[in-house]
Parts: sequence; structure tokens; C-alpha cells
Amino acid sequence: MYKIKTLNEIANEGLNLFSKDYTLGKLDDCDAILVRSANMLEYAFLAELKAIARAGVGVNNIPLELCAEKGIVVFNTPGANANAVKELVLASLIISSRELVSAIDWAKGLVNEKEKIPALVETGKSQFSGLELKGKTLGVIGLGAVGVLIANAANSLGMNVLGYDPYISVNSAWGLSRNVKRALSIDEVYGEADYITLHVPFIDATKGIINKAAIKKMKTGVRLINFARAELIDEEALLAGLSTNKVAKYITDFPNERTLAMPNTINIPHLGASTAESEINCAIMAVNEISDYLENGNIKNSVNYPDCDMGVCHSEARLSINHRNIPNMVGQITAVMGQHSINIANMLNMSKKNWAYTLLDLEGSISPEVITAISQIEGVVKVRKL
Repeated sequence: MYKIKTLNEIANEGLNLFSKDYTLGKLDDCDAILVRSANMLEYAFLAELKAIARAGVGVNNIPLELCAEKGIVVFNTPGANANAVKELVLASLIISSRELVSAIDWAKGLVNEKEKIPALVETGKSQFSGLELKGKTLGVIGLGAVGVLIANAANSLGMNVLGYDPYISVNSAWGLSRNVKRALSIDEVYGEADYITLHVPFIDATKGIINKAAIKKMKTGVRLINFARAELIDEEALLAGLSTNKVAKYITDFPNERTLAMPNTINIPHLGASTAESEINCAIMAVNEISDYLENGNIKNSVNYPDCDMGVCHSEARLSINHRNIPNMVGQITAVMGQHSINIANMLNMSKKNWAYTLLDLEGSISPEVITAISQIEGVVKVRKL
């Protein structure tokens, strides 16, 4: 029986996928945790905890390295909310061009004018004239699940699309429209784009990627859209760009005290993935990831351990081993099998930066002594018999 703890409300369409072998609730000694936005940075991780699944993409609320050190695999759900974000970015392209927010607010102010409203609308509408998207150039920085959808959709709207991602995956490349032009450098995007939308993760290398130097290279009147992470923007540089009209409009899904006071800025209250469909998709993916890991030891979409998939075990036993990515680890593990006369039917070892993961399908029974022997190998942090 597996115990699952939920730290946030998770869509029932996902939770209902758990079989009768699972117990759900506010359990402390749990095997896995499902979470959305709850802060886990100071969470007390018990030894029984094996996995955490974030029903969403961002994992800034989870201490990834600490979890890795404890053998806790952290999953997220890339692509599950991609369509929701895509649609809101497309809406942002339009509202950044057509002054719709200002126009709607102005029209609300006419409520007491009664019979004068039609005439006032006709005389006042000229102040809200805008631009069409057709023929303009959109720069998409980051061509993951979301970026590809946006690039393709913008192309369908008649925009010229320039995509930049030096680490684009094979799947993303296959999904990208042939009409999307590949930028060879980020400076090419800065120099050519009328609109720029960000879809890169927040890491040390991307912190403040939109800074004074970057804005200087952009077209005057550029429109910036940020549905990725607030920290990608140098706010001092952004304010300077907005104040001089170098940046015509900034739309962000991450309001704060500074952006709310900035001119020509539209602050959206973190609605990028806030759709019923998105929450359901994320819940389903998170539950499937947790179930496959607990039952079969397979890892898919982990952010702190490598992906590793050997399907369903058809041998007598399977061992999963979380360990540091250090030399001779596999040799030491297989040596233990040899010492106990256990034949290895199948094996898979994968690594991701400092951490690695090994799955072994074995012929013969696995005694507690075998588990103990592997656990005592330096660098091994968790061993499970499945």
C-alpha cells in the first residue's frame, strides 16, 4: 500500500487514477507528495519519502539538491499547461498592440453620460488606435513545449517568427513550423523583433537576461512579454526602457510593487496556467509519474534525477538505486550481485549532472543483506526493492 500526501488541491481527474493500492490524505509518513505552489523549502523530509511531483512546471518552491541528497526524485509536468500559457501569450500580443485595456477602462468611465455615450465613443476612440500583428516580427526566446506552440500560432496569425534556443530538443524541433526562422544568436532576436516573448527557465545563466545591454540592442517601440519568470528581467533597465519609450509595452504574469507602478505595463495576476483544463492535465501527468516511479522505478520528467525507463518488471525482482554520479558505482553494485550469486537480467544506468540512477532486473530473491550491502556503498543515498 502506497501513501500519497497532497499539499495543495489536486484535480480529481488525476487523483482518481490512483488504484486501490494507494491511500491519499494529509499523511506525514508518506511515500510521495503531490504539490502545486506550497512552499517546501523548509519542509521536514522523512526517510520514507521517495518522490515529489509538482503539478506544474516551476519548482522554485522545492529544494531540489536537498531532495537529491535524500534520494527523493522530484518530478514536474512540462507541456501539461503549455496550451493555457500559449493562449494567454497570444492574448497579450493583441492587448499590447491594440490598447484594449486602456480603452475598456475609458469606456467604463462613460457610464453616467447616458445618451451622449455613442457620440463620445466615436470622438474618443481615436486615442486608442493601435497596431496589427500581421507582418510584424515576433521573437520567441526558448523553444520548449510552450515556445513551440506560440511560435506556430503566431506564424498562423501572419507574423514573422524568429525563434532562439541553443538547446532545443529533438521533439521541439520536429514540432516547430518550417516557417519559423531560426535565430543564430539572441542578439539577432533583439535586433529584429517587434515583440519578444520569454520562455526559458530561471537559472543563474538567465537571471536578468533582459538587461540594459539587451534593451539597447532592441528596436525602439519593442513590446516585451514575460510569462516565464520575473527574475529574467532587470527591472531597473526595464523601467528606463519604458520611461524613454524604447520599450513600448511590458506585459508580465508576475506583478510586484515595482511593476505595478511602471508606465505602459500590464500586470496579469499569474494566470498563465490557470485554466481548468491545465490543472487537470497537470494532475494526470503528475499522478502517472508518481505511480510509474513507485511501482516500476521508472523516472520521467524529473528535474533532479535522470530519466530512466525499463518498463514493467517481468523478472523476479527489481532494484532501484539513487546515487551520486561517481566513477565505479556500477562496478560496485554489480560486484554485490556477484557476491550473492544473483544474476542480472537487465540493467539501466543514467546520470544527470551530480546524480545518477540505476535500475536492475534480477533473477533470484533479494535478501535484506543485499539491500544493506548496496546501501553501504559510498555515494548511494536510497535503495528500493520493487
